[in-house]
Amino acid sequence: MSSLSKSAKFPLFILMLNLFIALLGQGMVIPILPEYLKQFNAAGAAAGYLIAAFGAAQFIFSPIGGQLSDRLGRKPMLIAGLLLTVISDLMFAVGDTLSILYIARFIGGIGVGIMVPANMAYVADMTTPDTRAKGMGYLGASMNLGMVLGPGLGGLIAELGIRIPYFFAGGLGFVAMLLCFFMPETLPQEMRAAARARDQREPVTGMIRNSFRTSYFQYLLLILIITFGLMNYETVYALFVEQKYGYDAAQISVLITVGAVIGIIVQVWLLDRVIKRLGEMKLIRISLVMTAAALLLMLVTVNLGYLLLVSGLFFAFNAFLRPTLSTIIANAAGDRQGYAAGLSTTYTSIGSILGPVIAGQLFDWHIHMPYILGAGILASALFLTVHAPKTHQKRTAAHD
Repeated sequence: MSSLSKSAKFPLFILMLNLFIALLGQGMVIPILPEYLKQFNAAGAAAGYLIAAFGAAQFIFSPIGGQLSDRLGRKPMLIAGLLLTVISDLMFAVGDTLSILYIARFIGGIGVGIMVPANMAYVADMTTPDTRAKGMGYLGASMNLGMVLGPGLGGLIAELGIRIPYFFAGGLGFVAMLLCFFMPETLPQEMRAAARARDQREPVTGMIRNSFRTSYFQYLLLILIITFGLMNYETVYALFVEQKYGYDAAQISVLITVGAVIGIIVQVWLLDRVIKRLGEMKLIRISLVMTAAALLLMLVTVNLGYLLLVSGLFFAFNAFLRPTLSTIIANAAGDRQGYAAGLSTTYTSIGSILGPVIAGQLFDWHIHMPYILGAGILASALFLTVHAPKTHQKRTAAHD
């Protein structure tokens, strides 16, 4: 598989840096949220509603953001999305009522909702079908790295004051927004004009209905399923490990960090090579089987080394799935990269909303149930890969 061209490397580096900075800022605020909410005499329920507000906004605005990136260009949507995350962080920093915090999180969800599809479309614009998986892998790795490093940095900065990390996150987002001005626009003016002439503004419900008729609908379903499986894994992971193994917060943090680092290594150094050797469809099938197996292996109690191995196995093959699916969707989208990326983010949001709710309920029933259900759903998703569209079959065969 050929390497990225020199002309694509610089804007991709800036895009990765932008995403890393933006997600670093978002990750910083996670560990201090419970303590921060104590100022408002609020706790778990408020945290849940804040997460729901963010997810709901992302669900509603991702398809709109994707469509607008086809009509207006990638760069304006990147800048607008980052600006909204900055506003969200600063509102959170100065907010003195819970209602302001809810509004702030909703605005932040809008920002991410319109930014992520533009990011994915930007990568699709400046890569070829042969280099697209590598570009998507780098994109995912930069986001993961920001989320891995963010919580630790947020905890350190919080020593200066509980509101300081939110100001710091806003500052990082502002820097990321400024960096966008140095990036070239990848969507030609004539293609933007064609999109405006071709596409009427669709409501979100209409776009989701129309997604059923796209050539890549089965891969959108797979995006939803793997997100659901990941959220089943992550939502109750700390509680599961604490109850089953008796590990404390420090040991759990090590487990999560090691798993995330494994995912980054896979997306940066292994993804491109493995796709070249196996092809997209074969890699997706193997990854579905291995992630399902890893969830079931979680039910066996051994020791810390075993748990590290199983967690690493899950994170590694999960890291193969998302960029590979994003690559297939981008290759099938033609000149509607933003539209497809917006739908992909929307289906991700559905999985992110359903996963935690169902996992929490199942965990209260029995601590094994979230992993059993997640494994079953991931394994059953194999049927979605049986009848791949011909273009995808040909591309996979070309790698074999």
